Amino acid sequence: MKKLYFETIAQTLQVKIWQVENCIDLLDDGSTVPFISRYRKEKTGNLNDVEVSQIKHYKQLYEEMEARKESILRTIEEQGALTPELQTAIEQCTESRVLEDLYLPYRPKKRTRATIAKEKGLEPLAQAMWEMKLFDPEREALRYVKSGANGANDTTGISAEEALAGARDILAERLSESVQVREMLRNVFRKRRVTAKVTKSAAQHPDVDKYRSYFNFSESLLHIAPHRLLAVLRAEEEGILNLHIDADSEKSAYQLYMDICKNGKKPSRGLSEQLKMLCEDAYKRLLEPSITRDVLKEAKEKADIASIEIFGDNLKQLLLAAPVGQKRLLAIDPGFRTGCKCVCLDAQGQLLHNEAIFPHPPQNEKIKSIQALSTMIEKYKVEVIAVGSGTAGRETMQFLKMVHMSPEVKVFSVNEDGASVYSASEVGREEFPEQDVTVRGAVSIGRRLMDPLAELVKIDPKSLGVGQYQHDVDQKLLKEKLDNTVEYCVNAVGVNVNTASPYLLSYVSGVGPALAKNIVAYRTANGDLRNREQLKNVARLGEKAFQQCAGFLRIQAGDNPLDASAVHPESYGIVEKMAARLGVPASELIGNESLCSQIQLEDYVSKEVGLPTLNDILKELRKPGLDPRSEATEFAFADDIHDIDDLKTGMELPGIVTNITAFGAFVDIGIHENGLIHASQMGQKGMANPSQILKLHQKVKVLVLQVDLDRKRIGLRLVRE
Repeated sequence: MKKLYFETIAQTLQVKIWQVENCIDLLDDGSTVPFISRYRKEKTGNLNDVEVSQIKHYKQLYEEMEARKESILRTIEEQGALTPELQTAIEQCTESRVLEDLYLPYRPKKRTRATIAKEKGLEPLAQAMWEMKLFDPEREALRYVKSGANGANDTTGISAEEALAGARDILAERLSESVQVREMLRNVFRKRRVTAKVTKSAAQHPDVDKYRSYFNFSESLLHIAPHRLLAVLRAEEEGILNLHIDADSEKSAYQLYMDICKNGKKPSRGLSEQLKMLCEDAYKRLLEPSITRDVLKEAKEKADIASIEIFGDNLKQLLLAAPVGQKRLLAIDPGFRTGCKCVCLDAQGQLLHNEAIFPHPPQNEKIKSIQALSTMIEKYKVEVIAVGSGTAGRETMQFLKMVHMSPEVKVFSVNEDGASVYSASEVGREEFPEQDVTVRGAVSIGRRLMDPLAELVKIDPKSLGVGQYQHDVDQKLLKEKLDNTVEYCVNAVGVNVNTASPYLLSYVSGVGPALAKNIVAYRTANGDLRNREQLKNVARLGEKAFQQCAGFLRIQAGDNPLDASAVHPESYGIVEKMAARLGVPASELIGNESLCSQIQLEDYVSKEVGLPTLNDILKELRKPGLDPRSEATEFAFADDIHDIDDLKTGMELPGIVTNITAFGAFVDIGIHENGLIHASQMGQKGMANPSQILKLHQKVKVLVLQVDLDRKRIGLRLVRE
């Protein structure tokens, strides 16, 4: 990769060039983002996973740009138009927008008004007009017109007026393809307002009501919120709105005219009129629509990035949600007419039993359902009950209060977004080929309470309901962000190599789907792995893959206690030196705060290993394999609130944050409709940043501000405790 790209990445991310160079060297060598950020801190200057991910993103972006440059240079060269200056400009370019501007005059295009004029031999007339060598344009144009009846050109069939119009077409295209002109207008457009008008066909659109708040919309492009921009762009795509950037066409066209005259030459009155006509046509016909598209695309790219960041943050919080751990569990997928599907799982999440109960209308088999649940709880020694939060979820939570059970049995409401996607997926069919979708869905609800991360990696993140406008944003960027987020979460927690599913293993650094299946096949054939070295016996898991994955795969109660920690095998020798210096076996050092406090890290610094890595090792020795997630706790909604009709302004209610957006947070208060805490109602002056105030699944207290029964909307305020 060229040095200019290193410099650009370093400047963009505000890091050192050498950090970027070393990071890209590691990526080129096949290292993953988790491995680089966790085990190569000395090489990268302690770059975190976000920074390494960004460098990886820009690396791919500039590799694609380099391939694009080669294609562009080849095309221009074939046209015989490649000059040394143009080649240098293209080769030194680091922005795709500028690169495409440079290429625009040479891009193969359909026959235009300008090309037709050139075919008629009007380029010299256009050039003379451009250089202001015409005093009397109409007289000069006669050179391009043979004398004939009524001034007609017997050869070309055009008049003097048509010749001038053709010359203007040539220059209008030239203006529209000027890098300087396009960037000048972009700067103008970026500071203007985007306005929306309702189309004539909007009334017939089935979703027109969704966009009524954007009728006659007008807002500065500099300050428009990402979600509002994405909304009006979607409405435009659906034919409900027409968007326009109010850039003052007369002023912009006049600016083009002044730029043409900036060389100090003063055009004659006749030529001045021709140039003004040219500039007005170039602006309205070619530049305004093109620059509008460019600037809206640019604004959308920024809105995409902001929205995707929120999506990624929400997904991270969801995946790192507190687990209840390995507990014997009863999971219920609630329903009314179809009943509640119940499944009993052992502490490892294996299905032991399933049956349906019908405690709700229309069957109302409450006594029979109570007996069935009591039997399941006793027979399978249930420690935890998980209830899906969807249809009939609240009613089922209320019903469970009628079931006699030990106070030791904890009951949780579990967000079931995506459970139906899993139950109908190939993954679900592979795990439970003999069960129907209702059983698979209930199992997924139970397992996501046991270990949200292990279960949710099986579901497409876009099905988990933790983002907005996910179908409108750049899908490639969205996938990149979500993949990076899942990869980060899995490796931050670590994975038990002897119990993890192939879907969870596939996200471990350096593993992937194929090696994940090979690991499962190996442990099935040979029993549990006793140490990390055995990973090298897995088919196709070579030295490089071992280096990348070993520190993230944990072996509990194995031959070496370090195998249950995040200490990488390449650092075991350092731990042994530490233990030897303290006169104890390495196993005694692990988890022993008294011994760990005696370690002087400076004594172990070497050319290869610095303080960042040594600090990580010591942290692991103190608390080996510590799960960064907290422990799940019970939560109860208000007993007397069952539907939106029960709400009154001024009520204070408990709730759970279900989604976070740029404009606020949605909160489940125990009824079908979620309420919204707007960013202005979060206890700060002005507009808050919701993601800095609240976290997904956070338990909160809210005040009901307003209830719109017709639109089923609830306005809330965050109550500070």
